[in-house]
Amino acid sequence: MTAAPPAPADAPYLARLNPEQRDAVLTTDGPVLVLAGAGTGKTAALTARLAHLIYTRKAWPSEILAVTFTNKAAREMRERVGRLVGDAVEGMPWLGTFHAIGAKMLRRHAELVGLQSNFTILDTDDQLRVLKQLIIAAEIDEKRWPARQLAGLIDGWKNKGLSPADLDAGDAEAFANGRGQQLYADYQARLLALNACDFGDLLLHMLVILRRDRDVQAQYQDRFRYIMVDEYQDTNTVQYLWLRLLAQSRRNICCVGDDDQSIYSWRGAQVENILKFERDFPGAKIIRLEQNYRSTPHILAAASGVIAHNAGRLGKTLWTAEGSGEKLRVIGVWDGPEEARRVGEEIEAAQRSGESLDDIAILVRAQHQTREFEDRFIAIGLNYRITGGMRFYERAEIRDALAYLRIVHQSADDLAFERIVNTPKRGLGDKALAKIHQLARATGMPLTVAAARILDSDELTPQARRSLGNFVGDLARWRAMASDIGHVDLARQILDESGYTAMLQAEKSVEAAGRLENLSELLRAMEEYETLGAFLEHVSLVMDNDAALGEPKVTIMTIHAAKGLEFGTVFLAGWEEGVFPSQRALDEGGTASLEEERRLAYVAITRARRRAVILHAANRRIYGQWTSSIPSRFVGELPAEHIDTETTMMGGESLWRANWSVHADPFADRARGETRGPGWQRASTSFVREPPRILEARALAVSIGNKGRSDLSVGMRVFHQKFGYGLIAEIEGNKLEIDFEQAGRKRVMDSFVSLAG
Repeated sequence: MTAAPPAPADAPYLARLNPEQRDAVLTTDGPVLVLAGAGTGKTAALTARLAHLIYTRKAWPSEILAVTFTNKAAREMRERVGRLVGDAVEGMPWLGTFHAIGAKMLRRHAELVGLQSNFTILDTDDQLRVLKQLIIAAEIDEKRWPARQLAGLIDGWKNKGLSPADLDAGDAEAFANGRGQQLYADYQARLLALNACDFGDLLLHMLVILRRDRDVQAQYQDRFRYIMVDEYQDTNTVQYLWLRLLAQSRRNICCVGDDDQSIYSWRGAQVENILKFERDFPGAKIIRLEQNYRSTPHILAAASGVIAHNAGRLGKTLWTAEGSGEKLRVIGVWDGPEEARRVGEEIEAAQRSGESLDDIAILVRAQHQTREFEDRFIAIGLNYRITGGMRFYERAEIRDALAYLRIVHQSADDLAFERIVNTPKRGLGDKALAKIHQLARATGMPLTVAAARILDSDELTPQARRSLGNFVGDLARWRAMASDIGHVDLARQILDESGYTAMLQAEKSVEAAGRLENLSELLRAMEEYETLGAFLEHVSLVMDNDAALGEPKVTIMTIHAAKGLEFGTVFLAGWEEGVFPSQRALDEGGTASLEEERRLAYVAITRARRRAVILHAANRRIYGQWTSSIPSRFVGELPAEHIDTETTMMGGESLWRANWSVHADPFADRARGETRGPGWQRASTSFVREPPRILEARALAVSIGNKGRSDLSVGMRVFHQKFGYGLIAEIEGNKLEIDFEQAGRKRVMDSFVSLAG
């Protein structure tokens, strides 16, 4: 391997680079792996290397393939290189994301996989629509085997570089009892017929072309004199295979990444790709960027102490020339609400000392953990923002659940009715809903009552009438139950009996699992309020709160969303076993998942510049019961010389009670005048679901009355948009029996007919 000729001493891109960064820039020929630790200036090295290749004429801009993971990263790289080398950056057509570059290549060679160059790239909604059509055509129960689940499987197969013919028996069995492989093949055939592809095809099709067509492979291997890849630890299998093929001829590939920050396996990322770089490219040079420009020595030492427990890593040690700074603080609190209170107090103290809220972040393992912080900050008037996601009560599954609760609490809530009348899908189409709206407008009654009224007519198809009757009957039954059981048990029963919980469970995806966790957190939040009405009023106040634009705000986000960001002060909440590391992740992935969870802890700690505070609670309320927790194993892996620990007492109860496996909420019990001992669990009332009763649905209409139109009488000729012309045979309040000329006798609502001319 030979180093590039030295650049002029005054080359702007070499200014302010440390020796390792300079080595990464000037070592141009042969395979190079730059292991860039958190905050070590890898973007500066990467852009300087690009500038060097152009500045020294080692390659024309069009001969460099530079791959990033996001459009934002590509834009930033183009801008930074442009500031270093000027207009030459405009001639870099191959700087972009994997998918953008894959699409550009595929349009040039589309005919080799049966497409035309003007193919359409389907979005998620279109993809799901096609898959649902195929599932229905195959006579598979779409409720049991939803299209979204199949879409996730196909995306995973494409991330692994697998065409339908490449699936093994285990893959094929993953959907509809072995029919996944055929559905995948049918899906690909359907896309070809539509002259379309999805995002996974952009790289999979090109991988197939490069493997099958030696001329195309040679063309790109010759074109790209130099290949550069950012965030290499996040590549999936198809990206890895695609890059390895392109680099095999010249071998001038430089990959920049950090094996200790590989945290996206759930998106298909394979940390093994970076770990086996030297095996894939014998003689590769490994350059470690270890000088950190972000954090204090205590923060770096703590992060290094945790990540050192991982076996699957290439290894590096971060250091900084900065002063020692504060030690990490590890705070043990009594429970989740106290955790939120303590963080709020710490933030207010920092604010009083002059720290901006914009420079403070709270990082959590899962989105449902943000709820308690949001509620607390609303109560004390502390401005906050949710980054990388929506506020807890704005998430779709939470809004759906709240809509069910609102319509049960207040039957005239038309907005809630509209949101959930067909969620989950009940076979109520636009025409049926339009009929309900038409009746409601004509009579001035709420949609719930209009829906009950229309059941006594032939306005709807038999199937729609059955579905609507079941739904309205359920609403009536839940409303009657509200006075007999607690509002939390009622909410749990509504979510189960409505089919909403089953709908999410059927998806079997990471996103669906997160939505189920959010619903569990919603139920937990409800326990803090005496009545359903009090809880819904609280939610309304939270939703109405929106701090003024432009004012400083605390950032609340997941650790995954925080990667690449930094803050002066970071609070790391919920560091308990089962929460972080996530028990679900450990159950699904074993040791590999544990190591990824530990990498996530490393990422979390290294987001902090000056101050990091880790919190763990002795008790969490999970699925409606108090459960004792022990600190995360990652807390035990923190080097003692770099942390200060603190525990708190509350109400005379010490943290030794964390030894209980299950116990009551003693404070809530005392407020009710009850005494419970350790191990007590509140029994939930069990209900057997009754079949929906149309009589219950009709009862909703009683309070409105049955006064009919005064301009109609027996014998009159009227017109109905669906059934045509007919004569009124009987009148009962606002219901008419009409003998239609074509449809025979039907029972309809009087608001749906007009006098015949």
